[in-house]
Amino acid sequence: MSKVVIIAEAGVNHNGNYELAKRMIEVAKDVGADYIKFQTAIPKQVISKFAEMATYQKINVGKQESQLEMCEKIHLPLSCYASLREYCNDIGIKFLSTPFDLQSIDTLSILGMDYMKIPSGEVTNLPYLRKIARLHMPVILSTGMCRLGEIEEALDVLLSNGLSLSMISLLHCNTEYPTPMSDVNLYAMQTLKQAFGVRVGYSDHTKGIEVPIAAVAVGAEIIEKHFTLDKTLPGPDHVASLEPSEFKEMVKAIRNIEQALGDGIKKVSKSEYKNLNIARKSIVASRNIKAGEPFTEDNITVKRPGNGISPMSWDSVLGQIATRDFQEDELIVL
Repeated sequence: MSKVVIIAEAGVNHNGNYELAKRMIEVAKDVGADYIKFQTAIPKQVISKFAEMATYQKINVGKQESQLEMCEKIHLPLSCYASLREYCNDIGIKFLSTPFDLQSIDTLSILGMDYMKIPSGEVTNLPYLRKIARLHMPVILSTGMCRLGEIEEALDVLLSNGLSLSMISLLHCNTEYPTPMSDVNLYAMQTLKQAFGVRVGYSDHTKGIEVPIAAVAVGAEIIEKHFTLDKTLPGPDHVASLEPSEFKEMVKAIRNIEQALGDGIKKVSKSEYKNLNIARKSIVASRNIKAGEPFTEDNITVKRPGNGISPMSWDSVLGQIATRDFQEDELIVL
């Protein structure tokens, strides 16, 4: 299989602090991520003053305020993203950011990203989808909260505005932070693959590293996982994020699983080839045999090692005549 793309989702875990965002870039590089991804937005263009926080946000933030008030405190100005992109280039990690409004799309579209990332909440946003598609950039689309028909409608918009299926990847996702294990539904990735014939992956919001590792075994080609420098920092997403040591452990496990999945061809592997003669058996004398005796079930048996006549030739050996003497346990030769 091709190498799994691992995205370290910084999101808004920089808490609106530019220097913290730069530090997160350094850490994402150190722990082995392929990309670091932020979230780009002008809060007042994304959220009305009447929008409430999600339940998990209320729990994690620990105070009563509107969703707009919360996001105003933790977003970075659009002017920051070009320099963050440049810093990624300088230290050798790829940059991504998810736009949440049309102006943010414009800001990010000129930064030379490999993909434009569409978040789950914009899957039903027709003007947004059209604007993304008309950039003619490869797209990664998260599908949290989506029914299959809604994904199909979004894809129709993207395809009718200039994209091809080969330019689109779908991420299975659940938008609850943290996601209960019973709601993960990793097999939905296979449904997306079968339904739309595109590259699929998984955006994870569970606690721990087990689920993204399992997702790779189920067929994910992209893994996106939130990370933080410290889970105790204030903010809505830190609690459901991985700290650096955990993220590094996840990356190592995913790279191991990539190798373990193999090519699907059933064959003797290089590492086990030397065990063939040790573990398999051959036809041997069960007692001393004199030259001229016929081989019978009374004077031959099957034992290790496996570098003699295969036991699969048992029937053809029975009845043949010994051409010389054989000691007990000696390999039979014809």
